[in-house]
Amino acid sequence: MSAQKTAVSARKTTQLKHLITRPELSFLMEAHNGLSAKVAEEAGFEGIWGSGLSISAALGTRDNNEASWTQVLEVVEFMADATRIPILLDGDTGYGNFNSMRRLVRKLEQRGCAGVCIEDKIFPKTNSFIRGNAQPLADIAEFAGKIRAGKEAQVDCDFVIVARVEAFIAGWGLEEALKRAEAYRLAGADAILMHSALRSPTEILAFKKEWGDRLPVVIVPTKYYSTPTDVFRDAGFATVIWANHLMRSSLTAMQKTAKQIHGDLSLLNVESEVVSVAEVFRIQGEAELEQAEKLYLPKHGMTTRAVVLAASRGVELGELTKDKPKAMVNIKDQPILAHIANSYRECGVKDITVVRGYKKEAFTLTGLAYVDNDAFENTQEVASLAKAKAALSGQTIVSYGDVLFKKYIVQELIESSEDFVVCVDANWRESRNRGRTADFVVCSEPNSKRAFLSTVQLVDFVTDGDRGDVTGEWMGFLKVSLKGAEVLSALLTRLEAEDAVRFNAMKMPDLLRHVMKEGHSVRVLYTTGHWLDVDSVDDVIIGANF
Repeated sequence: MSAQKTAVSARKTTQLKHLITRPELSFLMEAHNGLSAKVAEEAGFEGIWGSGLSISAALGTRDNNEASWTQVLEVVEFMADATRIPILLDGDTGYGNFNSMRRLVRKLEQRGCAGVCIEDKIFPKTNSFIRGNAQPLADIAEFAGKIRAGKEAQVDCDFVIVARVEAFIAGWGLEEALKRAEAYRLAGADAILMHSALRSPTEILAFKKEWGDRLPVVIVPTKYYSTPTDVFRDAGFATVIWANHLMRSSLTAMQKTAKQIHGDLSLLNVESEVVSVAEVFRIQGEAELEQAEKLYLPKHGMTTRAVVLAASRGVELGELTKDKPKAMVNIKDQPILAHIANSYRECGVKDITVVRGYKKEAFTLTGLAYVDNDAFENTQEVASLAKAKAALSGQTIVSYGDVLFKKYIVQELIESSEDFVVCVDANWRESRNRGRTADFVVCSEPNSKRAFLSTVQLVDFVTDGDRGDVTGEWMGFLKVSLKGAEVLSALLTRLEAEDAVRFNAMKMPDLLRHVMKEGHSVRVLYTTGHWLDVDSVDDVIIGANF
């Protein structure tokens, strides 16, 4: 087992103590919340610096103890929960006197923080790079008392307390720096952090030369950043802290992105420059939660899946589908497919498979499974469904990628127990009057109170909405049970094998006729409206008020 794997398997306090005391130079990367902490860990850093400046900035406050110590603790806890590597918190002055220090150490241990660094300045502190020469330092004896109190309060013997010496920052020189470092060593500090605001490492190198190896020395080369790292390594420093660069780089990116969006009033020029939402989900650990849900959530009935058929272009929308398929046309600032997926999810249907075809690269929504019908130009709906046959492994709802709907429609389908169920709009005359192409149906009885209390069966599909036996319009929804999914999957396989040319020309009504021909009844659920088949530019406009 490698040394790094061994360290990761140890307690975080032990990991941090090892980093600070080992012979080779170690590095801590700044982080200021759970997300940046995970970024630092994934980059390969073995430890994290919980920067006071960065945490304050992320909270929108100044680095002057304006954020309370309990607020800082909340941030640190999220950072510790998000990572396996140790955190050394920038604890400012310890947030008060020796008693505050004792409580701080106990609380940090409870929240998974491996160590704390405190600086010998007066509470409330001011950032070292703001009027440093004017900042008073703490009394040596008082600060040494804080260190002793912290060491005696810790429960874990490996919890690290680093004493940060600000003598150079305050302009007091090498002699004072050595004097203070020695007092803090005698008080029990595990390491000395020697700080300097010079643009060269002159002061810290002079200190290390005189100090020797009495205690490990930690440095923060924010100002003398051009110094080669080998200089620090050759001088025998223990640890280098990259103190605030994740915060500062994220601020640069946020300012640039905000300015771009404000100027463009569009996301077009920034979307390709930022990480995908899928990457956010990955770093948040969404995959682990999905597996945990399968292990721990109660199984209330049958889990329902969805298959959305969205392979066609939608030529009737003209220029709107020149560069993207109909399912990705925006309605109310979201693609039609996003509205469909959200409606399904609100009903608890999270396993959603989308069949793509035309301009498949335009399908950028995350959290969906995609399968491709690359022969979309020469095939119809049933061939697309066959591409998603693997998704027919349980109770499944099949719908179209251009149909918006109210969630109660899906809820009623989920609650139905029959093997094959379709939704029919009893207000079919509206579609007929609009001259829209529709799948009109004949059912065992028309919509009525009696129909509501009985089981209505699908009889046939027709194209003439003026026929006297028409009872409604099929809305494009088919629900199959576990058994129905098995029947449908087998039927798809057989039909394709028997006559591929005919199979490729089949639409969903053709498939349902085959289902009925083989002796399976198809139940009808009536509704009146509350769905929209986006078949024209006018429908896109209507959809804004759907």
